[in-house]
Amino acid sequence: MTSSPGGIGQWPVEDRPRERLYHKGADSLADAELLAIQLGSGLAGRSAMDMARDLLTRYGSLSGLAGRGVAELGAIRGVGPVKAVRLAALFEITRRLRSRNGHGRVVLGSPEQVFARYGPLMEDLKKEVFRVALLDAQNGLLRDVVISEGTLSASLVHPREVFKPAILESAASIILLHNHPSGDPTPSREDLRLTRQLVDCSELLDLRIHDHVIIGRERFISLAQRGVLSRASEA
Repeated sequence: MTSSPGGIGQWPVEDRPRERLYHKGADSLADAELLAIQLGSGLAGRSAMDMARDLLTRYGSLSGLAGRGVAELGAIRGVGPVKAVRLAALFEITRRLRSRNGHGRVVLGSPEQVFARYGPLMEDLKKEVFRVALLDAQNGLLRDVVISEGTLSASLVHPREVFKPAILESAASIILLHNHPSGDPTPSREDLRLTRQLVDCSELLDLRIHDHVIIGRERFISLAQRGVLSRASEA
């Protein structure tokens, strides 16, 4: 599709993204067209489509754009705080929809189920976030808690903050999870050291750590599958 002077409003009706979506369905639109609908308007001499293409070029893809903060997007000429908030809300809705594993009770009985739930929420984050998922006796999710945000270290992830919510919730077990903003979920030495420390503490509390899942870009690593949790007391 080629740009027409004077903005999208001057295009033939059958070429306008909103009209095409209405008559042909959302799946008939390109990424730039869907993004242009969210932007709503452009600048003098530049249509919303032009701006949408610029954003996709700048960040490489919709996924790259979705990972940017509201302040960064709001500082872009032609986007501003209102459109930035609109985009951030859209991307968050998308993450939450992707993270649902069906209606009703959420079960986290395998690393794959953990990643299906939390990958969409965490794989695009630009800083490390450490969460704890609290489970009942059937591995059903009671709730999850964000423990820390920033570089993962024992000083930020203290056992007291990890286990307090589980004790208050009377959880049967917990799952540790955090993301690697680099996209590579390979565990660092600090990841392994912290995991072993937390497993040792959990044994004193008689509270099982089901797994520690590290989330990267479209992939994950389960430290339980790697045997790290079972070797914790031997390390």
